[in-house]
Amino acid sequence: MKNDKMKNQYRVNEQIRVREVRVVSDGGAEVMPTRKALELARQAGVDLVEISPNAQPPVCRIIDYSKFLYQQKKHQKEMKQKQVKVEVKEIRFGPQTDEHDYQFKLKHAMEFLNEGNKVRAYVFFRGRSILFKEQGEVLLLRFANDLEEYGKVEQMPKLEGKKMFLYLAPKKAGVTKKSQQKIDRERREAEAKEAQNAEKEAMAEKNGLANAKGGEALKKLAEAAED
Repeated sequence: MKNDKMKNQYRVNEQIRVREVRVVSDGGAEVMPTRKALELARQAGVDLVEISPNAQPPVCRIIDYSKFLYQQKKHQKEMKQKQVKVEVKEIRFGPQTDEHDYQFKLKHAMEFLNEGNKVRAYVFFRGRSILFKEQGEVLLLRFANDLEEYGKVEQMPKLEGKKMFLYLAPKKAGVTKKSQQKIDRERREAEAKEAQNAEKEAMAEKNGLANAKGGEALKKLAEAAED
């Protein structure tokens, strides 16, 4: 299903029905009739792939389509590997946790939140210690207050069975996971930038030729004046 979805993102060969395209390669870019680009692709035994349909004219590559899809899939995989998965770290307290243990766990929670992870802190009530649930709630509220600069409360202290939970989320997530929409948008922006660079190169080449012709004309005028 994923491969079918990726295939439908691009027009290939006869599916490209515009009059002309900008063909980009490692050597530069050239605007040409689509018919000519298709013929070049056939001669090379590969495909004409439209990579930026919204450019004027659309940008294409002459490349083996299977190889192109493999490169796109590999690029997406590499981007996913660079993403940081947000984890939920647990901090456990007793209803009568001493100050030293509290500060030790507070330090760990700060580190977790700074790394972009969520924190689930809870007080475990063993046996008759459930009678001290108010004390556990005060402890968790203090914990949330001491972490105010690092995290925001997602869920206030709530008793579930023998445990009272508090959920905190980081205020400054280091590197959060990108959505597929953002990945696709970044890919489209990269393709558009590539098309823009190709157009600049084509304009520079055109201006260079024009300057060269102008220089030749000036040279001829100077030679005629000398005669």
